[in-house]
Amino acid sequence: MDNSAFEMHGDATQNVLSVGKMDTISRMEKKRQWSLMSVFLVCLLACTITTAVGVLILSLVYVNNSQPHSEVHLVPEAQPLRATTIPIVQKAVDPKFQFLNHLPKSKVFEFPGGAIQWARYRSNVKDYLSVEEEAFGSSLNSQRSQMTLGTLRIKSNGLRAPHWHFNANEHGYLVQGTAWIGVVDDGGVVTTYNVTAGQVIFFPKNTLHWIKNVGNEDCFFLLFFSTHDELQTLDVDDVFFSTPEDIAARSLKPEGGINFIRTFHKQEEDQGVNLPPNLAELVMNASYAQSPDSLVWRYFYDLKGSKEYRFPGGIIQRAQYWKNGSELSNNEKIFSEFLNQHQNALALSTLRIYNNGLRQPHFHFNANEMGYVISGCAKVGIINTQGTIEFDIHIGDVIFFPIGTQHYIKSMCDEDLLFILAFSTGDQLQTLDMDDYLQATADHILAQLFFKKQSEFKKIPKFKEDQAINLP
Repeated sequence: MDNSAFEMHGDATQNVLSVGKMDTISRMEKKRQWSLMSVFLVCLLACTITTAVGVLILSLVYVNNSQPHSEVHLVPEAQPLRATTIPIVQKAVDPKFQFLNHLPKSKVFEFPGGAIQWARYRSNVKDYLSVEEEAFGSSLNSQRSQMTLGTLRIKSNGLRAPHWHFNANEHGYLVQGTAWIGVVDDGGVVTTYNVTAGQVIFFPKNTLHWIKNVGNEDCFFLLFFSTHDELQTLDVDDVFFSTPEDIAARSLKPEGGINFIRTFHKQEEDQGVNLPPNLAELVMNASYAQSPDSLVWRYFYDLKGSKEYRFPGGIIQRAQYWKNGSELSNNEKIFSEFLNQHQNALALSTLRIYNNGLRQPHFHFNANEMGYVISGCAKVGIINTQGTIEFDIHIGDVIFFPIGTQHYIKSMCDEDLLFILAFSTGDQLQTLDMDDYLQATADHILAQLFFKKQSEFKKIPKFKEDQAINLP
């Protein structure tokens, strides 16, 4: 039986189902579209974060590389033998100038009574006259050499004004002339003495001292200071004029009080080396007293009169501390012991090499070395981890050998080569020569090292006489 009502209901039901199905499909499509959008947004966010992190890392790396790196220098109590690195010099310059200074070409500091020249480190690079001078000064500082050299020329009757050094001991060698020295220690004890060519003077750090030329010719001193930083010095006249007048008057209590203090007038020209034109009117009676030897020999050493260590090719004399002082005179023992009491003291020596003589390759365990050529000429060689550097030296040149650096010196002129050398140790100098360490090494070790038969090393003779300065 046909039931139209039923048929109409079935159609309606079918329509309802169709509409519901379409709604469901629509919702699924929207959900799928939203899921794709979410994935896209998440990916976009991840890319953005990754890019930001990458940019941040690159920025940090750039900033870190652009910052200057500070160097921390550790100074051990004892300096062991170590490989020496050549300090880096920014400007193009021959590497030899890290070990060589042509001092006669340096700036001359003129004073009324004399002149001073320096082979030294300067914190302001503009104070160097050349890149070669800068290379040498930077080398002294970067190697922590504890060494500075100056030449002091004093005219007849000239005076190196009373002064003291904040940061260095001072060791001097008189090349020419006659001088009268004064030293005032921390107890106010005054020691005065005369010094002539070939003798050594010593002033501990912060000890007031003066040098007066009492001869007819110029005095010429070689001065070594135990610092690789800029030397800090204060002269007595500068201190006086920097002191308030009332403080000076109360301290000195002169007749006339502060009015007397006001009669002093600071000279326009630096009086570091002093020589007033009217000196004869100012000084009527000068005496140059000599203190007892027990005081004098703390600050004085007769190097030219000391023991000569003779070798086939030359002579060495030393003003240093000796652990075993049995061969020293009583006065020399005073100097040796007093030197050892002061931190960062130096050891001085003269080195004379005959024509064609060779100070054979050697190195020092416990000291940097600085030298000044007094006479003659030579070829110098330096051997370190960077290779070998050779150069010629002449009168007035200054050389520097860092601790542990093997070096040699060959005299090249007809006249003797004469050096004054300073070593950065207040202890006894420790040195090892090439022939000594090769002779001490087992021959089978040498054979293996040099690919040479063991028997071949018997051809290297061992001499009874020390060959430190060799002359075939």
